[in-house]
Amino acid sequence: METGLLLLRVALGTLIAAHGAQKLFGWFGGPGLSGTAGWLESMGFKPGRVHATMTGLAEFGGGALLALGLLTPLGAAAAAGVMIVAIVTVHWSNGFFNTPGGYEFNLLVAVSAIVLAFTGPGRISFDNALGLELAGTEWGIAALALSALSAVMVLASRKHQLIVAEEEKALETPRQAA
Repeated sequence: METGLLLLRVALGTLIAAHGAQKLFGWFGGPGLSGTAGWLESMGFKPGRVHATMTGLAEFGGGALLALGLLTPLGAAAAAGVMIVAIVTVHWSNGFFNTPGGYEFNLLVAVSAIVLAFTGPGRISFDNALGLELAGTEWGIAALALSALSAVMVLASRKHQLIVAEEEKALETPRQAA
């Protein structure tokens, strides 16, 4: 069991961290902060640079924490929160399956991360080496709640920005005489 948890943590964590590195540093063919900021702004996440930094840090940091088995519920919450936002804003409208750009992959990543918050990282982890017992039902529920809360806050911010943009556009458009 310990080897299985280690393999899952390292694979999942490095995958998520690599996506964060694409956003933060432009590594692995990624757009870097400027490109990510522009993309996020085009979807209503303003200011784009702040959202790009937070998204990149959540993925890079959360993935690194999962891979290391360090503060595992926090890493799980960060990774799952980003995936929830991605599902809602980018993938949901494309349906379930990944082939047409659906949300199946993001859902698998989010659920796998939360599962690690429930099960814990295993004995081959920094949490274990440091004597941290951050696993079980309470920690899993806390990670799930934190990921959902952070996603709702980010999505609410986006909705607010979209409403403000629509109001500004309406003010700039000259009214047509009836």
